[in-house]
Amino acid sequence: MAHQFFFNPFILDNLPAPNMGFDVVQDISEPRLRMYITSRGVKSFFVRKRIHGKDKRIIIGNYPDVDIESARSAVPEILEEATKKQPVRHRKILMRKFLDLYLANRVRRSGYSYDKLERSINKHIKPLFEKYVSEISSDDVALLINEIQGRAIAGRMQELLQSVFKYAIDMGYVKQNPVVNLPKVEQKRRVRPLNKFGLNKLHAIVVKEKPSVLRATFLMLIYGFLPKSKIFSMQWKDLDFNHYMWCDWPLSDAAVTLLQDLPQDSRWVFPGRGRGHLTDPRLAWKHIAEKAGIPNLTMDDVHKFLTRKLVWASDKEELRENMNTVINEIII
Repeated sequence: MAHQFFFNPFILDNLPAPNMGFDVVQDISEPRLRMYITSRGVKSFFVRKRIHGKDKRIIIGNYPDVDIESARSAVPEILEEATKKQPVRHRKILMRKFLDLYLANRVRRSGYSYDKLERSINKHIKPLFEKYVSEISSDDVALLINEIQGRAIAGRMQELLQSVFKYAIDMGYVKQNPVVNLPKVEQKRRVRPLNKFGLNKLHAIVVKEKPSVLRATFLMLIYGFLPKSKIFSMQWKDLDFNHYMWCDWPLSDAAVTLLQDLPQDSRWVFPGRGRGHLTDPRLAWKHIAEKAGIPNLTMDDVHKFLTRKLVWASDKEELRENMNTVINEIII
């Protein structure tokens, strides 16, 4: 059962994040209004309603982007809209156009992630573009999935199509989801090879490299607790050394020391060739990983390992201290 109290800014601002998973709290003033608090400190208003025999949870928005009174006042309208009968659309729509609707109305991603999803759709789902959504069968989807190279990508495309057709049902373009009864794509999950000993050895190898952009970048992958795409695209204008922040993300002491020693002679913190930032130095990384005795190590492995060790906190200063603790205990 969700913990109940009267929602007010002081309490919501100071709600602790769970160590893992999420917590749920409920408003006494509007009992239908609830909130998720994730281990990353994200707080989201939502309502739940049993619709057509299924329990649905409808996200209203993240706090504090959506304030408490707005969330309360939105509850009746959202529940009324959710209980309306599904529209029946006799007009057909091409999959290509419907995917545009889906991306516009259902996908909430950052620019880089959104572009990546769009490229995947154009590459893997293109054979369905000129088919009407209502005429796509389970066999069509199964054939498409089977022709995708790579089981991980095939699995993600199957999950995406299932979500797309669920939205098509909500919009009244189809009555049944052709993906629901398809067997899930079997995947061999990759075992990440990094442990505390391996990270210490990797760190020692990188530190011994000659000072360069790549050396600084690889150290920032360890000190920054960020994925490689964000590290590579860092700009000096987004760094605040007075408050130890990069945009809204706190920086560990080791990261601040590293960044302050770098020359600020470019727009980018880690410049690449020409006027752009560093993109994907996989050959240099492969050389470093082999010297550390972990030849199949990826840059994402480092990020995943460190974030698993990090205790998440909604307070930025507390999170920064937790980063320092991880670095002191595991790396240095």
